[in-house]
Amino acid sequence: MNLWQQLRKGLQLRFSPNSLKGFVSLVLVGTVLSVSLAACSGTNNSNSPSATTDTGKKQNVELTLVSFAVTKAAHAAIIPKFVEKWQKEHNQTVVFKQSYGGSGSQTRAVVDGLEADVVHLALALDTQKIEKAGLIQPGWEKKFPNNGIVSKSVAALVTREGNPKGIKNWADLAKDDVKLITADPKTSGVARWNFLALWNSVIKTGGDEAKATEFVTKVYKNVPVLTKDAREATDAFFKQGQGDALINYENEIVLAKDKGEKTNYILPDVNISIDNPIAVVDKNVDKHGNREVAEAFVKYLFTPEAQQEFAKVGFRPVDETVAKSKEFVDKYPQIKILGTVQELGGWGAVQKKFFAEGAIFDQIQAKNKR
Repeated sequence: MNLWQQLRKGLQLRFSPNSLKGFVSLVLVGTVLSVSLAACSGTNNSNSPSATTDTGKKQNVELTLVSFAVTKAAHAAIIPKFVEKWQKEHNQTVVFKQSYGGSGSQTRAVVDGLEADVVHLALALDTQKIEKAGLIQPGWEKKFPNNGIVSKSVAALVTREGNPKGIKNWADLAKDDVKLITADPKTSGVARWNFLALWNSVIKTGGDEAKATEFVTKVYKNVPVLTKDAREATDAFFKQGQGDALINYENEIVLAKDKGEKTNYILPDVNISIDNPIAVVDKNVDKHGNREVAEAFVKYLFTPEAQQEFAKVGFRPVDETVAKSKEFVDKYPQIKILGTVQELGGWGAVQKKFFAEGAIFDQIQAKNKR
């Protein structure tokens, strides 16, 4: 109203009411002003995920997925299927931004400001760190099937061609003439699984904690150098020719094998279930206004259609119908004795007992004078 009053006052000074020229000028200015006010009073919804165009089609919605490196092949196959499904059902295109890397480094990136909407990480401990940073609401593991575990694997022992050291199980890694390549569990999520596989191999076969500590100490004495992460460990073994054996995810070995790479590996009968959780990053989806599509994507990952894609690239399916299909029963041999982190008290207890400052792993390293 102030703008209109100022213009009217200005026009009254310039034009006489009886002047035809003044009247025409008033009409023209009034028309322009009406259009301007109408434009200013309109609401701009162009940044809203649910905004629509004149044709009724919803605008694109963006979703940022942050995951650990070895899931990239699976997500590359799954995401286009979800995008197509969402387009058909909601008349809206989902545009994905994706980031892949070591689980620990991805966790730190999200805590430090990488605005992930969905995180798929190597272990629940990393997801819990994001929760503690206030980005994920407590109880995230109960919001989706299978306690949020969307992909899983087991530990595999990779040997040199022909297995010249005759390595058949975990116990062989403690022999004096065997050199093992593995990452540092203080810096690598994968390496924590490796440590637990070794520990579990003693506990699950009747040994007590004293025997487990003694065994694991011998094994780590045979590790010439602890790499920063799993990728460095793999490079040290394959590219640099270090060590007689390497502990790796079964899924990495299966994927390499499917690509035609020749790999010698053993799946020990006593093993650990390597469980990879997924979660919606609540603070970020609420900020971005894309919670509906983020939760729909996570739920889709548990469907048989998505689980088949995980299984094709090396992950053991969490969906029972997929797991029992002939294609994957043959591909993934049943493990006789399979331990879990829950049996060890959960990741909070595991971290405190084994990997915290001065805990069992540090004590082992002190004995080996590293």
